[in-house]
Amino acid sequence: MNKRNPKNLKLLITDVLILIISFLFMSVFTGAYASAESGWHFVLHGLLISACVFAARYFSGIYRRLWRYAQFEDYLLLILADTSAGLVIVAIEHLLLGIVADIKPLAMYALMLPVMFSLIAAIGVRTLYQLYRKLVNEKELKTREEEENSSPNDDRIKVAIIGAGTKGVQLAEMLRTQSDGKYEPYCFIDTDAHKIGTTISGLKVIGVNESEASSIQNLPIDEVIIAINNISEELRAALFDIYTKAGKRVRIYEYPLGTSYEKKSLTIRDINIEDLLFRYSVDFSSKELFDCYSGKTVLVTGGGGTIGSELCRQIAKISPKKLIILDIYENNAYDIQQELKRAHGNRLNLCVEIASVRDAEKINRIFLKHRPDVVFHAAAHKHVPLMEDCCDEAIKNNIFGTYNVANASEACGVSKFIMISTDKAVNPTNVMGATKRFCEMLIQSRNNSSTCFVAVRFGNVLGSNGSVIPLFMKQIEEGGPITITDKRIIRYFMTIREASQLVMAAGASASKSEIYVLDMGKPVKILDLAVNMIRLAGYTPYKDIGIKEIGLRPGEKLYEELLLNSEKLNKTENKKIFIERDKYPTREQIEQKLALLREALLRGNCDYMRAVMKKIVPTYTDPDIVNERAEKSKEMKNCLKNADIADTEDDIAEERPVVGAKG
Repeated sequence: MNKRNPKNLKLLITDVLILIISFLFMSVFTGAYASAESGWHFVLHGLLISACVFAARYFSGIYRRLWRYAQFEDYLLLILADTSAGLVIVAIEHLLLGIVADIKPLAMYALMLPVMFSLIAAIGVRTLYQLYRKLVNEKELKTREEEENSSPNDDRIKVAIIGAGTKGVQLAEMLRTQSDGKYEPYCFIDTDAHKIGTTISGLKVIGVNESEASSIQNLPIDEVIIAINNISEELRAALFDIYTKAGKRVRIYEYPLGTSYEKKSLTIRDINIEDLLFRYSVDFSSKELFDCYSGKTVLVTGGGGTIGSELCRQIAKISPKKLIILDIYENNAYDIQQELKRAHGNRLNLCVEIASVRDAEKINRIFLKHRPDVVFHAAAHKHVPLMEDCCDEAIKNNIFGTYNVANASEACGVSKFIMISTDKAVNPTNVMGATKRFCEMLIQSRNNSSTCFVAVRFGNVLGSNGSVIPLFMKQIEEGGPITITDKRIIRYFMTIREASQLVMAAGASASKSEIYVLDMGKPVKILDLAVNMIRLAGYTPYKDIGIKEIGLRPGEKLYEELLLNSEKLNKTENKKIFIERDKYPTREQIEQKLALLREALLRGNCDYMRAVMKKIVPTYTDPDIVNERAEKSKEMKNCLKNADIADTEDDIAEERPVVGAKG
């Protein structure tokens, strides 16, 4: 029982009194206990019945429930608890007392009648309490409405609740009983024909017929709150789109059913961009990750970056023997070091090394010093346009940096080496993607190594350094316009946490020289992303914040590929993770290609370096060719079909509100 809730204590005392009265009533009017051998035996029978009934109710959670909002399942649980208590009472009377203690057991009806009577009374008390609270709420609502009519300066926010089901009704009741709350429920919005036009908890249920849909903008509400249990990502995004077009702020109620009875604070939050990208979380076995990394010395290159730092957070939670953060940028390395120290204190053996992966000698010294068991290689240059202008830096950092870390891992007997790759490595159209594809080839060439080498390939990471979302946020803060390269561009997105868990899961289950590919789900048009981010900020696209198309950047594709062709992929136990089938180059072939790159770096000519990259990475081609081929391909058409269709300026101007969600 929740000791902090005095109402539950009152309910318990009420139930005790009900059971005592039930027991005495049955003993007097039925004479059922006249056969009791003594007064002590009479008391013993009463204590047995009481103990069993309250034990059953306690362990079934009866006194942890908020009966003001009780539903059918709550009353059913009470009935089942008391029924099981009655069966236990009969068993104890006839087996324990009758046989072991040699006390004459009572007739079954004498045992069950008090339980049945107390159950009926308990249900009646709870029903009357619900009715009382409903009448009180209606009276409070009427009083409040009268006060509002006389006080036009009331600053409470009027809201419509989307979903007139259990969750929506709970929310309405809680909002209305909070005297100091800032929200005032005005109505429900639902698609259930049986609910439309009715009144639930004093609130009218509005439907989705054309006459009401066209007038949603004129309703005296400021916000809508989504209160639908187990809402899908698609429906959540669709409702956001519908109601923001109607000029209403959209929020979501996350008060989980079942545990909500034990909480007192409401959880109403804004929709965020992650809610609108149709990302389905990938489940990974925490036991598998724990078994792989617990008690191991783990080194993360680029440990201060977006993915690297999240890897460090995840690894720190599963008790590594030692965690080494390696990064060239000391500020980021310091930030994650201090964060982990605050979170784990002396429980985490943490070390930071400031070094460049280009410095082979320094990398070798660090590996000999720490002797890592597992290496996550996240250090790389990733910004496509910058690497187009600085080809030499991309080659030196991405390719030769990976080469140095891979060599040090083999020399020091590292068990597993996991490299972060990118969807831009598939049919690359830019230097950055080509360097990452070469790194994958380098990993594949080491299939005969005692170290298990593996690469993990995924798409864009939400909120990572250099990604489009922080750029859009900055542009919105500055008043716009948002700049996009091409309205046709589509991309795949995943969260930082999910990307990090994928990398760890791949490392835990990987065999040698494999490239793991994640099914990234539904693609998103960048124009959709811009429109939704403007709406999330409370503005109207093209009116308050403009969207400007500036043209594709050097080396940029219209869409990224993950090579999710079932004919070229092997399945894993996790249906969201695949392994690419590809021919492995030999070490000798990789060394020959590296020699060509060293010569190209000495020349210092970016065009020549790009030509060499096209020679050593057969799939590297010009973006114009790939984009033209993509627009004509069946795969691109499917991507565009599955992607959200973005609003244009004309679409925004013609927006008409549509409402509805079935609770």
